[in-house]
Amino acid sequence: MKRLVILGAGTAGTMVANKLRRRLPMDEWQFTVVDRDDIHLYQPGLLFIPFGTYRPDEVRKPRRRFLGAGIRLELGEIDRIDPARQTVALDDGRVISYDYLIVATGTSPRPDQTPGMLGPEWRKSIFDFYSYDGSVALAGALRDFRGGRLVVHIVDQPIKCPVAPLEFTFLAESYFRQRGMRDQVELVYATPLSGAFTKPIASAQLGGMLDERKITVEPDFLVEHIDSERKVLVSYDEREIGFDLLVTVPLNMGADFIARSGLGDELNYVPVDKHTFQSKEHPAIFAIGDANDIPTSKAGSVAHFSTEIFVDNFCDHIEGRPMTRAFDGHANCFVESGDGKALLIDFNYDTEPLPGEFPIAKLGPLSLLTENSRNHWGKLAFRWIYWHLLLPGRRLPLPARMSMAGKHQPDKEN
Repeated sequence: MKRLVILGAGTAGTMVANKLRRRLPMDEWQFTVVDRDDIHLYQPGLLFIPFGTYRPDEVRKPRRRFLGAGIRLELGEIDRIDPARQTVALDDGRVISYDYLIVATGTSPRPDQTPGMLGPEWRKSIFDFYSYDGSVALAGALRDFRGGRLVVHIVDQPIKCPVAPLEFTFLAESYFRQRGMRDQVELVYATPLSGAFTKPIASAQLGGMLDERKITVEPDFLVEHIDSERKVLVSYDEREIGFDLLVTVPLNMGADFIARSGLGDELNYVPVDKHTFQSKEHPAIFAIGDANDIPTSKAGSVAHFSTEIFVDNFCDHIEGRPMTRAFDGHANCFVESGDGKALLIDFNYDTEPLPGEFPIAKLGPLSLLTENSRNHWGKLAFRWIYWHLLLPGRRLPLPARMSMAGKHQPDKEN
């Protein structure tokens, strides 16, 4: 029996496990998935919990429910990988051997990496929404907030779902306006980027939306520490931003065991070929989803589109054939903008988000870089698609590679 071990039963790990189980002979392959617990978290839902759109119980389900028959789930903390011996050691002493290893342990918020973030104000006036506990706690903080300065802050890139901080800001503005207290809340968006987003056209569009909503943008803000006693963010260039309520996106990092195994970069992401996801140092190891260092968004759509390419390549690789399919960095993301509306962006390694229609030119039904209710309902509908189609590894009628159909360059002012 050949042994395939997948570390991580999140979005990418679960999809790949189910897809490969259908492609590889069960009498020739042993499938093992390792994760620390049996709780699968629908991470896009964390954005909505603070505003009451989703209940906490709607974003968590058992991991085992989504792994197909014949896939063994091992629960335990991973201590390290030994690429020479082709083994994975768990911290309870168990050792799992592999012929091929897929790392899919994602990325996680690390508030411990910013001095002062985990001080006495943590979960009192300083909150995150990138974790289940943080999102639930923030819901209570927003209900109790009576006014003042609310700062939405990003420590550094890359982060998973890079549009989520913008979405939170738009939703907060709408939330306070609907409660009749918008004039009592000063909203500030503090980002390490030079603008609202990484790509010029989308950045201009999203930046304009922040301006329209009277949300102050603090660009190029690289936090050095948080003074929790004074409730102040302090940057490396000594700028200060005071807050009454801080909603921060901590530094995102890969799993610590990747560092202990000598497999990661400075943020614990596995360096891979950006088209095939094969480790640059170990041919039997692949890293997918948010666990690798590919230069695209760490988003669920990337996990989805990339697994379509990865599975075909992996099946060729184990048969000794060259991996001829190349992932192009395709990502698309709904961007909630409040008041029951959202935008959609679609891009890849080489092409920035452009206006137009998706997925069919002139027909849509979704609009790119345009606010409307269809995009909002598309985002809400995705939760059902995620649980029932995406995780089980069923094919969706969307191309894995980005298409230019329906996209156009925006009109330029003379």
